[in-house]
Order: sequence, then structure tokens, then C-alpha cells
Amino acid sequence: MCATTLVALSGCTGALSTIDPAGPHARSVATMWWVMLGGSAVLAGLVFVLLALAFRRRDRGRGGERTASGRLWIGGLGLAMPVVVLLALVGYALAVGIGTLPTPDPRAVEVRVNARQYAWDMVHPGGIRTQNMLHIPAGRPADLVITSSDVIHSFWIPRLAGKMDAIPGHTNRLRIVADTPGTYRGECAEYCGVGHKNHDFTIVAHDAAGWTAFTEGAR
Repeated sequence: MCATTLVALSGCTGALSTIDPAGPHARSVATMWWVMLGGSAVLAGLVFVLLALAFRRRDRGRGGERTASGRLWIGGLGLAMPVVVLLALVGYALAVGIGTLPTPDPRAVEVRVNARQYAWDMVHPGGIRTQNMLHIPAGRPADLVITSSDVIHSFWIPRLAGKMDAIPGHTNRLRIVADTPGTYRGECAEYCGVGHKNHDFTIVAHDAAGWTAFTEGAR
């Protein structure tokens, strides 16, 4: 049992783990995942309880009694119960999504991201260009302006934020925040052609001194 538990828990960490967040927006997504898991477990548990009761139920009445019982099972328990649970989960998910949208912040830096087959082109403050390497300051918001020059891609840094599509002729904005300096991994989460499996990138979150050195062109 202990060995099985350790194997299962090992999947909760890693460069691409959504439940090992390293920033506030990723934590919101991770919390939503746990809430969704809990909600689905509650809903599944209720369904199994009702199913067990149905097998144990004895037909002790007919006519009006059976009709009333059928209405309770189908209308009240079969429809109302899942609708209430699912609406609560959808409402929570919408609230999380709205809470992670970029809002005016004087500390935020903007980075333009262009996806193509099969690379990511970044333009940082000061016009500093990199390929497959995103630089951000740790502890400060970074607003990414994301687009594509060919097909639809999906920009994803599991430990920092949710996914955002890169669409030709259209720009999307994604805010990411890294709690501490470090290196993170990003992936294209949308199949974009034969080179999709290698369409990844690296994120470097700098401390204050490192960010100043980077934006001043130090290498």
C-alpha cells in the first residue's frame, strides 16, 4: 500500500505538473482541479448510493405510490441533484477564470510571443528577442501577448498558468507570475503538425538583479 501511494504521489510533482504550482494563477488552476475532483467524487458517490438503494428497494406499492416514487427518483434525484452540483462547479470555474485575467498593474511587464512551426519567438522589453526562451521577473506579473504566424498552437506553462491559444491573425493575453526565481518548462498543448512533440520552450524567472541585467542586454 505504501509503495502504491508513493508511486501515485510522485505524479503530483515535476516540470509539467499542474498540481505543483509555482505561481498564484497556477495555484488557482490547481485549486480548481481539486474542487472539480471533489465535486465529481461527491456526485459519483451520490449516484452509487442511489444505485445501491435501487437494488435494495422492494416494490411495496402500486399506482399513485409508485408514480410519486418515480417522480422523486427521476426528477428530484436524477435531475435536480446533478444539475445543482454541476452548476456550482461551473460557477466556480468561471470565477477562477475571471480572477486570472490580466488587470492594470504598474509592475507588469509585457512580452510578445509568436508561435510558428515549430518554435516560439519572444520579444521582451527593450526589444530583446529570443527563441524558445522566455525571460520574466520573479514576483512580478508578466503579460504575454500571444499570436501565431501559421496554424493554431497552444501556449502552456503548467506550473505558472493555464493554457492560451495562439491563433493566426488574432492576439490573446495571458498573465503569468512566478513566485520565486527559477527555470520552468512550457509546451505547445495543441497538435500543430509533425514537429509538435518538439514544440516546447523554457521559462527563466529572474531575481531583481538578474532581470535588470537581462533587460540591459547583459549575457
